[in-house]
Amino acid sequence: MTPLKTPLQIYHNPRCSKSCETLELLRSRGLEPQVIEYLKTPPDERTLEQLLRQLGLEPRELMRQQEDLYTELGLHQGEHRRQELIRLMVEHPILIERPIVVCGEHARLGRPPQQVLEIL
Repeated sequence: MTPLKTPLQIYHNPRCSKSCETLELLRSRGLEPQVIEYLKTPPDERTLEQLLRQLGLEPRELMRQQEDLYTELGLHQGEHRRQELIRLMVEHPILIERPIVVCGEHARLGRPPQQVLEIL
């Protein structure tokens, strides 16, 4: 495989099987992304806005709706504005779906992991 000319990043949770599968998929192709453990260093609001643009998603589509915290915060009621949802993901990064792979101006969710290959 030809080396990438653009930076490669993965927003990763080492306790998540899909995240680990996606990282292994990249490494099996000779790629070593910058690993961002987003639970330890969550993205700020500006970064989340950029990721949402790159993914072509709205905030709620990037949220882990099966997380208990999602219901505890009342997010299942659907009455929250865009900026509030983004703020909540910054404050509670466990709500962010993972993994997210970024290559240059493009990003993909690794669900399924093979989906990230579209942007390489």
